[in-house]
Amino acid sequence: MDSGNIAWLLTSASLVLLMTPGLAFFYGGMSRGKSVLNMMMMSFGAMAVGVLAWITFGFSISAGDTMGDIIGNPMYDFGLIDTLEGGDAMAIISAGFGATFAIITVALISGSVADRMKFGSWLLFAFLWVILVYAPVSHWVWGDGFAALLGPDGPWFGSLPGPYDFAGGTVVHINAGVAGLVMALLLGVRKGFGKEPMRPHNLPFVMLGAALLWFGWFGFNAGSAFAADGFAATAWVNTTVATGIAILGWILVEKIRDGKATSLGAASGVVAGLVAITPACASLDPIGAAIVGFLAGALSALAVGLKYKFGYDDSLDVVGVHLVSGLWGTLAIGLLANGTINGDAGLFYGGGITLFGVQAAAAGVTIVYSAIATLIIGLLIKYTIGLRVSEEVEVSGIDLAEHGETAYEEAK
Repeated sequence: MDSGNIAWLLTSASLVLLMTPGLAFFYGGMSRGKSVLNMMMMSFGAMAVGVLAWITFGFSISAGDTMGDIIGNPMYDFGLIDTLEGGDAMAIISAGFGATFAIITVALISGSVADRMKFGSWLLFAFLWVILVYAPVSHWVWGDGFAALLGPDGPWFGSLPGPYDFAGGTVVHINAGVAGLVMALLLGVRKGFGKEPMRPHNLPFVMLGAALLWFGWFGFNAGSAFAADGFAATAWVNTTVATGIAILGWILVEKIRDGKATSLGAASGVVAGLVAITPACASLDPIGAAIVGFLAGALSALAVGLKYKFGYDDSLDVVGVHLVSGLWGTLAIGLLANGTINGDAGLFYGGGITLFGVQAAAAGVTIVYSAIATLIIGLLIKYTIGLRVSEEVEVSGIDLAEHGETAYEEAK
């Protein structure tokens, strides 16, 4: 039991937990003034029901013994009782670390449903989603479940490399991005979408949120080494490089397209870079991280406009940032992995195309499952307690109707 590693994981778990209040500022600033409290409450609500979902069934499904090559045993460790009684400090904090990942993942989805989802329905959705979507995907990619069959010990693909997801490109970002798209489609567009401006009401909040996310992300990525070692150090450096360069990628697209480099673009570039480097942070050298970051910023800057072209109201660009950059970062491993992990190199480092194919397969499994499972949960809630607030509430402001308060004396 290495006290240094335990201390690092305790610190990392705390950093990741801080990311969700950071997300509240990021999303809250991007919202309109009449819905900022509701947006921030969705993040805090995710913390509340996410941890409940994790200690009841989520942890067991994620970490438990595999049942039928599909999920972990839901009753493997109800309430984390056995883990705590075992007295292994690393096992205990690892379970807590997993809870922080589940919380931030479901909180990300809230950006796609801004201004129009009932708060009670959101809490029920978040609870069910952690158990039925996040936990199984976590088990497949990081445990012994379905996606692990793609790996070197699996019966389907023999000795193929991967799939690799160091800190959550598939489990967190592709998963949440797909769920965000499904929920945006189920809820429908906001009144006035595409016809009237729906600008961020507080850009300093957005910048503050991006800063808190960047800070917390070091626990997210470097903490996923589960040790204070070379992998953690590599992840820290690559996270810094990719994120900084992603800002340049985003604001360059803005400058060419719109003539201005904006603070919203810089903050969004931060998140795009963080998302893209997450699965690959221990697999690349800094040049590879720079390439991943720059393209993440540029691709997401272009992708956020697709909602207007295709008519889906992804309010705060969960799809354009998390799905697009998460997918790019996951696939980039197949191109730019330098062989640090298990000697598996990407195409540009002499490893051939195989690893790219395995990464694509893991991403595909995640996309299909997340879409179907999220749709089922969303429809269940829609036809029972309902998903969307009334048009009157949406127009007057969801903060007052759902929470009985407003952020400002005269919310706009």
